[in-house]
Amino acid sequence: MVKAELRQNLLRSRMALSPELYQEYSDRLCGHLQKFLLAHVLPGQTILAYQPHRQEPDLSQLFHSSYQWGFPRCLPHRQLAWHLWQPGEPLLHNFYGLAEPLATANLISPDAATLLIPMVGFDIKGYRLGYGGGYFDRLLASSEWQHALKIGIAFDSALVPKIPIDPWDLPLHRIFTESGMVVNLV
Repeated sequence: MVKAELRQNLLRSRMALSPELYQEYSDRLCGHLQKFLLAHVLPGQTILAYQPHRQEPDLSQLFHSSYQWGFPRCLPHRQLAWHLWQPGEPLLHNFYGLAEPLATANLISPDAATLLIPMVGFDIKGYRLGYGGGYFDRLLASSEWQHALKIGIAFDSALVPKIPIDPWDLPLHRIFTESGMVVNLV
């Protein structure tokens, strides 16, 4: 199955979740992820996350913890800029419909320790399938971000036997779902 067809099937399945099941899965995932973060990320450190789009797991209950949070803004040439954000600060919707921090928010340097990356699909080897824009592929391949802990975020239903990979695809270090940590490559 090619990436485009696989992506459509996985998105259709995720979008079919009832609001109740979506929230239950998001809450369970956040519980597992919070335990991991408490054990592995020091308070005050910056965690880069996302605002949910198209029923990506909702991590908002974590945003009131003792970490600094950063969200991406989409830039030209399929690049991401990361900005500090805290609860209550405004977000604007971009041309994809994604909620982003204001361009005037403080930029985050690439030395941030932890990246929480939304996924459309994944396999047990840690490879992810995104929306196809290449934003995270460029980020993950960048030497600036090589030392960051890269954690994929998805629901169990996004697990497939094998993600078709291209030469530029890199596996993530860990993947969390509502079942817990399902991939641990570090």
